[in-house]
Amino acid sequence: MSTHVGVSGPSRARIGRSAAGAARRLDWTLIGAALALCAVGSLLVWSATLPGDGSGPLEATGHVRRHLAHLAVAWALCLAVASVDYRAVRAYAHLVYGATVVALILVLTPLGAVINGSRGWIVLGGFQFQPSELAKVGLVLMMATLLGEPRDGETKPMTRDVLYALLVLALPLALVLLQPDLGTTLVLGVIFLGMLTMSGAPIVWVAGMLACGVATGVAVWWFDLLEPYQLDRLATLMDPSADPQGAGYNSAQALIAVGSGGFDGTGLFQGEQTHGRFVPEQHTDFIFTVAGEELGFVGAGAMIVLFAVVFWRILRIAQGCDQPYPRLLCVGVAAWFAFQSFINIGMGLGIMPVTGLPLPFVSYGGTAIVANLVALGLVLAVSSRDRGFE
Repeated sequence: MSTHVGVSGPSRARIGRSAAGAARRLDWTLIGAALALCAVGSLLVWSATLPGDGSGPLEATGHVRRHLAHLAVAWALCLAVASVDYRAVRAYAHLVYGATVVALILVLTPLGAVINGSRGWIVLGGFQFQPSELAKVGLVLMMATLLGEPRDGETKPMTRDVLYALLVLALPLALVLLQPDLGTTLVLGVIFLGMLTMSGAPIVWVAGMLACGVATGVAVWWFDLLEPYQLDRLATLMDPSADPQGAGYNSAQALIAVGSGGFDGTGLFQGEQTHGRFVPEQHTDFIFTVAGEELGFVGAGAMIVLFAVVFWRILRIAQGCDQPYPRLLCVGVAAWFAFQSFINIGMGLGIMPVTGLPLPFVSYGGTAIVANLVALGLVLAVSSRDRGFE
């Protein structure tokens, strides 16, 4: 005699209605803005990686095909994360954080590879990934867990919670500094500071963290702890024309590319600066210069508006949360995206030093795209269950 245990018809109907209801509750404005940025980014990567032999745009490069494959995987992960109850994700925060720390340690072993002057990659066969990008997701999850779950009888994080959070920050921060990767170090610091500020922690800790950041910057400069190339980048920020063929080359060429676009741009796939390969790393670090040249002020401005929509919707979702944990998840992701976008766009406009940070959703990349969209999935998971916003 066999017994079959299954799901009854009414139960299946309830599950179906629940899934459909969750889909309806997703923030489709946020999804649409992120999809639009990914679509524009794919076109810009396509243009920036066209062969320099006069081939037309129909000659799709390997970069474009890989980028689209990365996006497909990343969006699948995003929607998978969005379908999970964010309260269940909380139970795995320690595992995600621990895995990223282990990966950051492996980067410093013979498994790590040096790319563009930083030992920030793990290469196994034809597969490579950048653990520091995933560390941003791990940090957001752990900070939300530590600062967003007050103990019984408490309404906000206390000193011991902040101390634990500092310890959690210190480990990936130190490992990323050893690579060295100053840009990602700054992003991790901004994520921590943004979440600490919005957690309701004692104001003395927020002020103390700001003071420590300023003091650290002064000490690094005073004791000459920066690498020569980092000093050169700061010097060219002050005067891009000081060494246009040396340290200031990237910034100078970026400004030329953006300026040549004018109001409405030269047209997609028509940028002379882009196809002449005058701007290094244009499909990653300097992707905004492609938009500036080929789409002009109108197109580049539209991209900035899309980013503003993304930040606005994430913060609106955070505002509508009744509990601190989901609110801090959203705040951490918003701080990450906003700071990194500002730095990357500022690099292209010559108002920020070159740091090697990609533009979220837009720049070519594998690990970065996955990290961005997994983080977006966390926000969408909150939006589908906390509807205290419009």
